[in-house]
Amino acid sequence: MGTPHVHDHSDHPHGHVHAAGAVALRTAFFINLAFTVIELVGGWWTGSIAVLTDAMHDAGDCLVLGAAWYLQRVALKGRDAQYSYGYGRYSMLGGWLTSVVLIIGALFMLSVSVPRLWAPEMPDATGMIGIALFGLAMNGLAAWKLHGGGTLNERGAYLHLLEDVLGWAAVLVGAIIIHFTGWAIVDPLMSIGISLFILWNAVGTLRKGTGILMQEIPDGLDMQAVREQLLALPHVTDVHDQHTWTLDGSFIVHTVHLVVGQVDLAQALVVKAQARSLMEEQGIHHATIELEWADEECGLEHH
Repeated sequence: MGTPHVHDHSDHPHGHVHAAGAVALRTAFFINLAFTVIELVGGWWTGSIAVLTDAMHDAGDCLVLGAAWYLQRVALKGRDAQYSYGYGRYSMLGGWLTSVVLIIGALFMLSVSVPRLWAPEMPDATGMIGIALFGLAMNGLAAWKLHGGGTLNERGAYLHLLEDVLGWAAVLVGAIIIHFTGWAIVDPLMSIGISLFILWNAVGTLRKGTGILMQEIPDGLDMQAVREQLLALPHVTDVHDQHTWTLDGSFIVHTVHLVVGQVDLAQALVVKAQARSLMEEQGIHHATIELEWADEECGLEHH
């Protein structure tokens, strides 16, 4: 007869991570909102398609950061009768939404920028330099507020803002080139380059978010190594029905069946404790372990 399931409910900073993330997202949202208004006016004033590209990007950031902030607050709710794992997975929806908005915005700005290659217009290079310097400072501050976030939601927003910083650095360099050379075509070329960079990174984030939704094995976790370490434990003769997924990109859940020889209760408890400790070392936050006897019928198809 199999022993009862054992669940690892050890304390972890997951809830505190979400709380800190909500505050960081709120701060980044208001910084980005204030700058987006200035940016849109500046893009119209200078006549720069590159500045307007970043302005459209930041406008999308405001929507995404606002949604991410809300979803991060939802994720703070504990488990209840409807959500046995709590609401942690809601936080990653912000990161997934970030990717969708980025892809749409990048494709739109490409459709606007490419025709400008054949009919470039001379922007106000001096004004572009001033806006780019301001953009570097504002987006750099917002990105710093989200630096080190653990959830996909925070990482998606941080990546968003980091791309803005890099984008404004490119605008600054381009504006200086235009100022000294008069090459108007640099402006649409910058817009296209920024859009392609955004598109490349957004697709990667979208794939990661989709992997979480589909319960893909988390990056950096070697399931075969975990299996071999479990098999090396005393009294363990087989390991099966091993499943691992992540709720939001940071909180990892694992379930496993361990087949053991003839052990008494005390030995069984030692095996469970050793298995739990082993998985904690691998970065697994919540482990469900079931012990089975060698001649026991599991009732599940082994995987």
